[in-house]
Amino acid sequence: MAMASEMLRTFSARAKPVPLIIIRRFSSLWSTKKDPDLESALSRNKRWIVNSRLKNIILRCPNQVAPIKFLQKKFKTLDLQGKAVNWLNKYPCCFHVYLQDDEYYCRLTKPMMTLVEEEELVKDTQEPVFADRLAKLLMMSVNHRLNLVKLNELKRSFGFTDDYVIRILPKYSHVFRLVNYSGRKSSMEIELLSWKPELAVSAVEAAAKKCGSEPSFSCSLPSTWTKPWERFVEFNASPYISPYQDPADIIESEKRSVGLVHELLSLTLWKKLSMVKLSHFKREFGLPEKLNGMLLKHPGIFYVANKYQVHTVLLREGYNGSELIHKDPLVVVKDKYGELMQQGLYEYNRRRYLANLEKKREKGIESVKHLVRKKGRIDDGDSGDEQENHGDRPGGMFDPEERKRFYQILFSDTQ
Repeated sequence: MAMASEMLRTFSARAKPVPLIIIRRFSSLWSTKKDPDLESALSRNKRWIVNSRLKNIILRCPNQVAPIKFLQKKFKTLDLQGKAVNWLNKYPCCFHVYLQDDEYYCRLTKPMMTLVEEEELVKDTQEPVFADRLAKLLMMSVNHRLNLVKLNELKRSFGFTDDYVIRILPKYSHVFRLVNYSGRKSSMEIELLSWKPELAVSAVEAAAKKCGSEPSFSCSLPSTWTKPWERFVEFNASPYISPYQDPADIIESEKRSVGLVHELLSLTLWKKLSMVKLSHFKREFGLPEKLNGMLLKHPGIFYVANKYQVHTVLLREGYNGSELIHKDPLVVVKDKYGELMQQGLYEYNRRRYLANLEKKREKGIESVKHLVRKKGRIDDGDSGDEQENHGDRPGGMFDPEERKRFYQILFSDTQ
């Protein structure tokens, strides 16, 4: 017994502690029980995101024309493999690839350029909305300031343009200003100058006002999820805390944190955010350290997904099945990009299908001719009627077994 105890102490002394990074890695793998509709909503965005980035790269090129060699180099940053020209050719309605001076180039098609113009028009008309959205983000932050570098990571989620700083801030100089209290370039912040009471109304409070009820969260789970429903009812029984309420007046509260994440997701275009990017703002918004764990405790409000090795949190009430319930005007335009992309992909696949079918047909006919010639059933010099020469004999083209063999070769999936 003493020997066993001594061995245990020796092993414990030699054993290395489990690295914290491994523990975090395992904890980060948690996700909500899969919802097929919401998983579908995440899946269909991947190709669109890639093509949208390609579109932006091409628009920034001289004369809005990009050499394929240049786009090939960008493929690594887009997490893509293979040849760029093959990818672009899959979407002929979006990208026009052409050869000039022994080098391939790509420009956007006319339908694509029409949508680019429509998108720019929407951005211009939505500018006041973007300004209010930025103000609401600053109003929820602890010091009413947000780091510019961090905010740039989320700008597309909230619909902000690439040049939103020079487009919005000068026009609303009475609301925002750029500050740098530390002097470091990476410490540049946007600060709120004036509080807007009319904007300090969350999505939960606005919905309650319409219904004439007290603010509370809604649960989007099947009634069969008994225990999660019970936990939700218990959580929802306590008073709602507005994310715009001064954090100094609130003792650390899970209710406020849930409400704040709910409001952040409500302000995004697609009612979703990357968990990694959201975690970057824990300090600015006073969110708990174990943010992922908190969100998983409320599956009726949030859906945490692990898609393409990226954890994403979605606002359940923002979706009806796999479709957004309320679409921002910018989302409507972006959906048109997706439709054009799908149209091009359909045409590309259709052309490939017909080309492959023709190859199979030619291969099948040649195979049958070779097979019949080998049997001595066809005389190349014979110009008589095929029915007359072969129809009544076994092995002829009108023989049921031979015809069956013919179609098996003709429509075979092998190439």
